[in-house]
Amino acid sequence: MLTHDVAEEWVARWDRQQENGLPDREERFTALIDAVVEGAGRPDPLVLDLGCGPGSLSDRLLERLPRASVVAIDTDPLLLALAKALHAGRPNLVFADLDLRTPGWATRLKLGRQADVAISTTALHWISPAGLRVTYAELASVLRPGGVFLNGDHFFVEDASPTIARLDRLLRERETQRRFGDQPPEDWRQWWDAVAADPALSTLLDMRSDQAVGHHGSESGLLSDHVGVLRDVGFTEVGTLWQRGDNRVLCAVR
Repeated sequence: MLTHDVAEEWVARWDRQQENGLPDREERFTALIDAVVEGAGRPDPLVLDLGCGPGSLSDRLLERLPRASVVAIDTDPLLLALAKALHAGRPNLVFADLDLRTPGWATRLKLGRQADVAISTTALHWISPAGLRVTYAELASVLRPGGVFLNGDHFFVEDASPTIARLDRLLRERETQRRFGDQPPEDWRQWWDAVAADPALSTLLDMRSDQAVGHHGSESGLLSDHVGVLRDVGFTEVGTLWQRGDNRVLCAVR
């Protein structure tokens, strides 16, 4: 069992390492949550957080919308354990251990009513295009008509100019340098290496290995992978709501 203090330390470290390749992560969070506030249609929305990890986005959302109810979904046993330990006792935030690539995950949530909003950040790119069809079709079945899905991630386009792509990368590097100077935060790989060296997390890491949970690159990093499937499964409007280079908040309306 993880203590709150251990979880708090590792989630804070997680948040910092995420900024290594995404120095404007908090700005993306703010834009996405602004869209929830404006688009939910009520002060107490039911929100699904897809690929929630340790709960960073859910936590920030509830700071802005304390009357919301959030169901945060992931299948990584280590990240879910950190999330549950950190947010234990929070009545309007529950975590669900479900694989978004598996048909029927939405039914197993047993929501009681349709969700008003779904959110995600830097999570769904690891699902293959075929898996995305399952994920988004299931989401469409539990999101109310007019409900909004907001997905913050790096989305690439097939015909992106190589010069613009290079400049986008260099701009992010300069922003990272301005923000962190000569001491940038650890990166994603270093965070997981540190987790592997902590005996307190060894059991959870073994569970993660046994379940073959993990990232295998950006399997659906193209903007068209997401836009096309969302339209196919019944979302009526799909477009970029906020953007800095290839860093976007994609918005889809059910």
